[in-house]
Amino acid sequence: MESIFAWIAHYGYLGIFALLMLGIVGVPVPDETLLLFTGYLVFKQKLALFPTLISAFLGSICGITVSYGLGRTLGLYLLHHVGHVLHLDAAKLDHVRAWYDRRGKYALVVAYFSPGIRHLAVYVAGSAELPLTVFAPFASIGGLLWCSSFIMLGYFLGDEWARLSGTLHRYLIIGACMAVTVGAIIVVLARRRQQSTF
Repeated sequence: MESIFAWIAHYGYLGIFALLMLGIVGVPVPDETLLLFTGYLVFKQKLALFPTLISAFLGSICGITVSYGLGRTLGLYLLHHVGHVLHLDAAKLDHVRAWYDRRGKYALVVAYFSPGIRHLAVYVAGSAELPLTVFAPFASIGGLLWCSSFIMLGYFLGDEWARLSGTLHRYLIIGACMAVTVGAIIVVLARRRQQSTF
């Protein structure tokens, strides 16, 4: 954690951009803590608010676009080569595509706020070949809301940010686990209802 703070202290806005981009792609960077810290630096007047928001937003968008591209290329490659092991086929991928067309794009916005899920949601969106014209605006809205929310939270928490960041991160993890559980239950119920209609 100290190395991340030192990186931002040394590289400033470029450091924020690079760390968030890497964190969104999947490098283990504590993204929310990073954003809270940058908000704290704005509070201490070490950084300016607008360039901080722009750096964070651009870093998150670049990272999520790289993840989407990896999902489109590696996801389809893995589907064709190991899909049979995971019981995935073209028909199931078509169901995922249809879901993303109907509702999945909204999940991209919400997924930003769930550590781990945001990475998975983007890779799945790429693998399902969600059109870039649909992906980009929803990912951008999610990135803007996510970055601005945590930066402003760090700003308003001020000197209390460090004490409360661990608690906030735990709540986000719990929320992500609950979202996965609810999602799994919905999928199971939908499959049972579908099987009962045949």
